[in-house]
Amino acid sequence: MRVIHADEAARFRLPGVEFTGYAAPSRGSAGLCTWRLTVDAGHRGDAPHTLDRDEVFMVLSGTVQLGPDGDKLGPGDAAVVPAGEPISLSNLGEVKAELIVAITAGFTGYLADGTAVQPPWAQ
Repeated sequence: MRVIHADEAARFRLPGVEFTGYAAPSRGSAGLCTWRLTVDAGHRGDAPHTLDRDEVFMVLSGTVQLGPDGDKLGPGDAAVVPAGEPISLSNLGEVKAELIVAITAGFTGYLADGTAVQPPWAQ
């Protein structure tokens, strides 16, 4: 068993978003990646990206939207985004939003221009 205490979890920051890495291959999980996502109030998603695996978003607090035409999600809501479907996360509220995200380890993300990426919070 590998325990990851909140104060020891790896943190990664992009504009408007912080990723707190939990399960990942480098942190003892060969098959699953999870992270806590904190989204700044008013953050609007950048150009949509896609993933080659299904991704699950579970909202803990705040109000978010996963695309310009996506449903508004609040605390207790979850969304399963199928592989290949565009994702662009926005915080519709006036306070930070927090989510837990889960995806199969080893996934590849693709930026809007087609560039393949493997985010550090999932390695």
